[in-house]
Amino acid sequence: MREPFGTRLRAAIDKRGPLCVGIDPHPALLDAWGVGDSPAGLERFCLTVAEAAADLAAVVKPQSAFFERWGSRGVAVLERLLAELREAGTLVVLDVKRGDIGSTMAGYTEAYLDHDSPLACDAITVSPYLGFGSLRGAVAAAYAADAGLFVLARTSNPEAAELQDLVAGQVFDGVGAANAGREPLGSIGVVVGATLSSAGYPLERLNGPVLAPGLGAQGASAADVARLFWPVRQAVLPSVSRAVLEDPAKVRERVMTFRDECAEALA
Repeated sequence: MREPFGTRLRAAIDKRGPLCVGIDPHPALLDAWGVGDSPAGLERFCLTVAEAAADLAAVVKPQSAFFERWGSRGVAVLERLLAELREAGTLVVLDVKRGDIGSTMAGYTEAYLDHDSPLACDAITVSPYLGFGSLRGAVAAAYAADAGLFVLARTSNPEAAELQDLVAGQVFDGVGAANAGREPLGSIGVVVGATLSSAGYPLERLNGPVLAPGLGAQGASAADVARLFWPVRQAVLPSVSRAVLEDPAKVRERVMTFRDECAEALA
C-alpha cells in the first residue's frame, strides 16, 4: 500500500519545491521544436520534457487532449510518458477534466486511478458542474486508490466567472468536507487560477492542495502566487507550461528558475 496522495504530494513539495510542469504538446509547439506534428513528434517532445523536468518538479501534468487527438497512437504515447514519469518517481496529475455520474464516472476513475491501468496516474482534474454530489463516487475511488482529484473551482479563463462565481463556494465546501480529518493534507484539491485577484474563499479550510495554473505565459508571477495563496503556501502547486516549453534547449533551466522563484516567494 502506498501513502495517500495528499501525503505524497506534501513530501514531493517539501523535497523538490512547489512547482507543477504542464506538458501541453499542441501542434504549433511541436512544429516550433522541429519534431513535426505527428505521433512520433509527440513522443519525442514528451520524452524530452520528461527527461529534463521529471527530477526537478514536484508534479508533472500532461494535458490529455493533445494525446487523444491522435487516437490510439497518441494514447500509446501517453501511456509511455506516464510509465517514464512513474519510473522517475515523479507525481503525475493528468489533466482530463472529467465529470459525469454513476457508472460513467466510475469508468473514468478506473481508467485513471486504478493501479493496474496503463493510464494510471496519481491524480486527475475533474469537473463539478453536474453538481458536486456527482463526484462522490470519484472521491471515494480516489481515496480507495490512495490517489487524488483536483476539482475545478475558480479557473483563470475570463469566461469562467459568470458561472463559477455562482457555485464556487459549494465546490470549496464540498472539497473541505471530503478532506475532513485527513493529515497532513487531504487528497482532494481544487483548481484556482494564479491570475485571479482573489481566491474568493478561505482556502485554509480545504485541508487539501491547490493547483494554480497561470504561471508564466498567462501572466502570473511567483509574487502573485504568494499574494494569492499565502495562507496555504505549503499546499499550493503553481503550474507552468508554455513558459518552460518554448525552447527545447532551455526546458531544464527554465523549470529550475520557476521552481526556485516559487520556493523563495512561498518560504
